[in-house]
Amino acid sequence: MNASIGADARLALDLALTIRHDGHGGVADDLATAEGLTAWVRERPESGVHDFEADDTELAAVRDVRAAVRALFARAVLPGEPSPADAARLMPVRDAVERLNTRAALTPTVPVLSWTEGADPVVHQEPAHGDAELTAALARAAIAFLASPDRQRLRACHAPRCVRYFLKDHPRQEWCKPSCGNRARVARHHERHKKTA
Repeated sequence: MNASIGADARLALDLALTIRHDGHGGVADDLATAEGLTAWVRERPESGVHDFEADDTELAAVRDVRAAVRALFARAVLPGEPSPADAARLMPVRDAVERLNTRAALTPTVPVLSWTEGADPVVHQEPAHGDAELTAALARAAIAFLASPDRQRLRACHAPRCVRYFLKDHPRQEWCKPSCGNRARVARHHERHKKTA
């Protein structure tokens, strides 16, 4: 995936990618436990949340935000198909938008100006009172990403057994990573040989 994407896009994609192929034909959930959520947040300083220790309530709230994000990602890839992990259980878009907006409002923020020598001024939002509330930070990142031009590059990977979303980096890119492309080519090869046999 392109390393030059913004922090909001990276955080929103990382959240969506906590649902992934498990390597054995199933789907794994990196946020299945509070410990998994704690580890995931601690690996992402861009969340704005520090000294984080998840509990079951926080886990349920983050999983709810993730469900909303994946529902909106499925809408963003239209007319393409959503991730196979979501196809049968997407929440309605209206509910997803409402959940993100509600969560994003949980932490008041203030604009902060940064202007380094030789660069243009940059404004970013920081929590008004210390740490951000995690679900607010995740919802705001998803909203910023979905409203950005990067949303047009969002795709669902349809390689066999893959359930990931990715940002398309070049016109011929069809899969999230080379191993998915290899699996798709092998599957097509086997399918052609089955038809001729």
